[in-house]
Amino acid sequence: MKDPRDVIIEPIVSEKSYALSEQGVYTFRVAKSASKPEIHDAVEKIFNVKVTKVNTLNRKGKRKRNRRTGVLGSRPDTKRAIVTLAEGQTIDLYQA
Repeated sequence: MKDPRDVIIEPIVSEKSYALSEQGVYTFRVAKSASKPEIHDAVEKIFNVKVTKVNTLNRKGKRKRNRRTGVLGSRPDTKRAIVTLAEGQTIDLYQA
């Protein structure tokens, strides 16, 4: 079994994810090889909450051009997990 900190890399902090957090839905960047059950267990162990649903999506990295040489490169591909918590559960991600 993988260490939960190897599965969950970081929370996604954006306006859209911040608005979803009020409904008990949180977004995390996860390892590319992580499965839904692994993500479910990792979030429950790290944050001590009850997870009801996990959705995942693979995002292709953008193509970028180097200004100096004109060579095309790309940003890395990422995998995100959108985690829904049980009613009344919260995670304090945005505290300073």
